[in-house]
Amino acid sequence: MDNKKNPLSFHLDVSDFLPADEREKQSMVVMRESVSFWKDGFRRLRKNKLAMASLVVIIIIMISAFIVPSFYPYSYEQQIRGSENLGIMEYSDAEIERIKSGEEVFPHILGTDSLGRDLMIRIMVGSKISLLVGIVASAIILVIGSAYGSIAGYFGGKVDMIMMRAVDIIYTVPDILIIILLSVTLKFPLKELADNVKAFAWINTVGIGLISIFVVFSLLYWVGMARIVRGQVLMLKEQEYVVAAKALGASDSRIIKKHLLTNSIGTLIVTTTLQIPSSIFTESFLSFLGLGVSAPMPSLGSLASQAIGGISSYPHRLMAPAIVISLIILSFNLLGDGLRDAFDPRLKN
Repeated sequence: MDNKKNPLSFHLDVSDFLPADEREKQSMVVMRESVSFWKDGFRRLRKNKLAMASLVVIIIIMISAFIVPSFYPYSYEQQIRGSENLGIMEYSDAEIERIKSGEEVFPHILGTDSLGRDLMIRIMVGSKISLLVGIVASAIILVIGSAYGSIAGYFGGKVDMIMMRAVDIIYTVPDILIIILLSVTLKFPLKELADNVKAFAWINTVGIGLISIFVVFSLLYWVGMARIVRGQVLMLKEQEYVVAAKALGASDSRIIKKHLLTNSIGTLIVTTTLQIPSSIFTESFLSFLGLGVSAPMPSLGSLASQAIGGISSYPHRLMAPAIVISLIILSFNLLGDGLRDAFDPRLKN
């Protein structure tokens, strides 16, 4: 008898309803590797070639700014007599004589300025100052903005309304004017403090203008971070784990620190990374106007300002710090975009 089922028959095949064996069960199992939030984010970041290239550029610039100056044969304030206004890879007459006598002389890779100071080491130290300002200022903004925004978002109501109206008022304050006023009003008190107290002698090195920049960042620039954190907290505070923490008697400060800010860490990292180039640009702009670090300490902005006078004869003096500023700002912006794409759950495929 032929047991083949007629393809036109509507009868069910009983064999289709038999229990599956182990081999068939295993073939239906599709296991996906369990990964943490951070591991998944960094995996996605590594796939972003543009962000990874930007990270490599930032690492190279940081090595050049923080490590190479320790081994460089010239210092940023050293004035080499007879070596004024040298071009790229040029030597002074005295250095040429030393080379002829068999002595090894390290070249001036980017030449020297009008005072005979090596431009390469000054750009590296200027990059260090700009990076430090950007990182420290962003850390100040992160601490103040996250604390202020989380409190406003968590308590809500009148507390939120009053705190955010204060933010709106701060947004209207002209930051450049405040920096100029602080530079004038803080100049003499800080000068006296630096001259009379050894622990504050570093003030004379970095300059009153740079301290004014940090004060302004602390007073004004945290408002953007506060608004972002407030929005995150407003969204997260209605989650089940926050309600459970309240039911278990957790304090408000513990809920904010352990639950709300911890679960906003991805957004905080991305926002802080994007704040660094903004801070660096602000510092460079103010140093260009003469409101930044004090001479002879260089900054990328002050180096560009000093090069303006000789732009027709020595254009590389302006181009070199301008290119470094552009590379730093562009690299941090691209890295910040990559971090946002990697750690924002709404952008996951």
